[in-house]
Amino acid sequence: MTDPEPLSGFTVAVTAARRREELSALLTRRGARVIEAPAIRIVSTQDDEELLAATRACVADPPDVVVATTGIGFRGWMEAADGWGLGEQLRARFTGSELLTRGPKAKGAVRAAGLAEAWSPDSEASDEVLARLLEQGVAGRRVAIQLHGEPLTELTGALRAAGAEVVEIPVYRWVPAEDIRPLRRLVEQVAAGQVDCVTFTSAPAVASILTVAREEGRGQPLIEALAGDVLAACVGPVTAAPLERLGVCTVQPARARLGALVRTVVEELPPRRTRRVDAAGHRLELRGHNVLVDGRTVELTVRQTGVLTALVDCGGRVLSRPELLKAAWRDEPADEHAVEMTVARLRTALGPASAVVQTVVKRGYRLAASDS
Repeated sequence: MTDPEPLSGFTVAVTAARRREELSALLTRRGARVIEAPAIRIVSTQDDEELLAATRACVADPPDVVVATTGIGFRGWMEAADGWGLGEQLRARFTGSELLTRGPKAKGAVRAAGLAEAWSPDSEASDEVLARLLEQGVAGRRVAIQLHGEPLTELTGALRAAGAEVVEIPVYRWVPAEDIRPLRRLVEQVAAGQVDCVTFTSAPAVASILTVAREEGRGQPLIEALAGDVLAACVGPVTAAPLERLGVCTVQPARARLGALVRTVVEELPPRRTRRVDAAGHRLELRGHNVLVDGRTVELTVRQTGVLTALVDCGGRVLSRPELLKAAWRDEPADEHAVEMTVARLRTALGPASAVVQTVVKRGYRLAASDS
C-alpha cells in the first residue's frame, strides 16, 4: 500500500488569471482536486494613448527614479516602446536613472532589457520601496512608477505628498473575467463549505471574488468561510492585504512564487483539515471531502462527508437525525428521510468498512468503537 499524495482528498480552488494551468498542475500532482475559477483577466494597454504619452514623457524628461513593480509589466513596457520606435531612446534615458525593482521577476525583466537595478526589497512589497524612497527624500525628484493592473494610490499619493513628481506607467490593467459563472459557482461552494482551500495570486483577484460574492448576496458567508474552515492561501502580503483587512487570517509563503505557494498549501492544509480515528477495526482518515479507509481513498458526497465528519467529531456519542440535519445540511431544506438515505449511501461507499456507522434504534447514529 502506497502513501497517498499530500493533498489527496482535498479540494483546492485556483483564482489566478496568469499561469493558471501551471498552478493547477502543481496542485493536481500533489493529489488535490482542483477547481479553476479565474477571477480576473489581464488587458494589455500597449496600444493605449496613455501609455504612449507616459513613455514619451520619460524620453523627453528622464525620471530620476524608475520603479519596476512586475516582470510582465516592465517587459510589456519595453516591448510597447520598441513597437513605437522609442525603446532604444527609453533605455538610454534609464541609464541615468535609479532603477528600483519590487522583486526578482521585475529584476529579471530589467536585466533582460540591458539595464541594472540599484536596489530591490527582500519583502517584494511596495511599502518597502516607498519607505526607501521617503528615507532618501523625493522632494523635487521625478519618479516613474510602472503600475501592475490597478492604481497604486497609496504609493503614488505618498510620493506626491513628499514633493515628488510622479509619472504613472499603465502597462496593463485587470478587468473581470469574461465568463464569471465559474467564479459565481466557486463563491457558492466556498460559502457552503465544499472547498478546502482557495489560492490567490493577486490582490485584484481577491477584490473580484469579493465583488461577485456581494452581488450574489453571499459576501458575508464567503468571508466567514475564509475566516473559518476554508484555508485562504495568498502568494504574498500584497495579495493577502484585502482579506487581512476583513479579518481573514491567510497563509503565505516566504517568497512570492507559485511553487512556494503550493508548498505552503501542502504544509498548512492537511493538518487543519484531516481527522483520524479508529472504528470497528478500521482506520479512517477524513481528508477534505474524501476519506481514506485503511489507506484506500473513498470519494464521498458533500452530505456524506458532513454526516461522517459530525459522527467523528462527536467522539462516539449518538447523534439524532435532527442533529445530523443541522450538521450536514445546515440551513438547506431537508427532512429526516434525507439523513437515512445519506447514511445508507455512506455505508455503501465505505464498503467493507460500512460497520463504522452504527444505528442506535429510535435514537440515531454513532461511530462504532475501536476494536483495539
